[in-house]
Amino acid sequence: MDNILLSLGIIIVFGLIFSRLFSKIGLPGLLGMLVVGVLIGPYYLNLIDPRFLGISSDLRVMALIIILLRAGLSLHRDALRKVGTSAIKMSFLPCLLEGLTIMAVAHLLLGLPWIVAGMLGFIIAAVSPAVVVPSMLSFIERSMGTAKSIPTLLMAGASADNVVAITIFSAFFGFYLNSSLNIGIAIIGIPVSLILGMIMGFLLGLLILRVFQHYSIGSSEKILIILASAILLKELGDYLQNYVPVAALLGIMVLGFVIVDRNPNLGLELSSKFSKIWILAEIILFVLVGAQVNIQLVISAGVAGIIIIGVGLLARSLGVYLSLSGTELNKDEKLFSMVANTPKATVQAAIGAVPLAAGVASGDIILAISVLAIILTAPLGSLGIKVLGDKILKKEPSAG
Repeated sequence: MDNILLSLGIIIVFGLIFSRLFSKIGLPGLLGMLVVGVLIGPYYLNLIDPRFLGISSDLRVMALIIILLRAGLSLHRDALRKVGTSAIKMSFLPCLLEGLTIMAVAHLLLGLPWIVAGMLGFIIAAVSPAVVVPSMLSFIERSMGTAKSIPTLLMAGASADNVVAITIFSAFFGFYLNSSLNIGIAIIGIPVSLILGMIMGFLLGLLILRVFQHYSIGSSEKILIILASAILLKELGDYLQNYVPVAALLGIMVLGFVIVDRNPNLGLELSSKFSKIWILAEIILFVLVGAQVNIQLVISAGVAGIIIIGVGLLARSLGVYLSLSGTELNKDEKLFSMVANTPKATVQAAIGAVPLAAGVASGDIILAISVLAIILTAPLGSLGIKVLGDKILKKEPSAG
């Protein structure tokens, strides 16, 4: 189909319909959107213009920026202070354990060279903030689990987790291509990346607030300024990767936090508007993620792929448990946190095909297992978050 506008219309209409249908039968709406994407994508009905698919990665990044801004605008200083140490551990420990475990299992089970297995491990290891964050925002809006700041902890951890996974994947990838990049240096650079990202987001947030204070700007214009600033921050972070690692996506969340922390009324107003924008962004994001799914690739991953993903998730769950040890969370809340760390989607869809495109040996296996990870964990993880969250997270009494 060669019509971009018609493709967009089909995505929106059927994404919305399937989301509502799945929600009515008690399943996560995003599962319906993923199903639509699979059906209308290039591997089946092929109802999406190839030119639209050509910019799908940019559109997915835009949706991710919106959800990270929403996450930042929903954070509160007291909640962050309460989960500070645990959030730091959650940002890297589960990812490291999962990535290294998958690397070892893939090497033993599939015979992949260690470097290639490392690429696979840290593609799969990234948890999806696009799945986790909206669910946590829903719990915050319903005051569920907020006494122990559980949604805040999981949002912060999921956002930083991606930075760790992508950074280590890039190190393995660069090493494979005989780049001068050193894996050890890259791993040491992870905390530097996180700190620089937070600093840039903090400074940008202060600058935006100063502009808002000195000039009369309407609410809609403020939204555009913040969104454009976040996009530019992401692009600057990508550019600087050639010189110094910068966790720009984490900076975007910090940008939102600075605004709501320094001007709570403005933050509340902006959060409400970004929630409305997310309605469209969510549909585009998950339908396009679904469109990347080739069921034939999933089948080719076979039982070995399922074992690799499953063992990796067990390792991640151990990492979550260790990160939460010593906290006030009970066993059920720790179990919920483990389940909330299972969904894979955005990173796997974005970079799962990168090794294959670069001519990496066994790149087809990496892509197949990446696709399988999305199919298995995005719907099941989302459903698990919804069911367990409603049962386990305690609703806080209304202040009024």
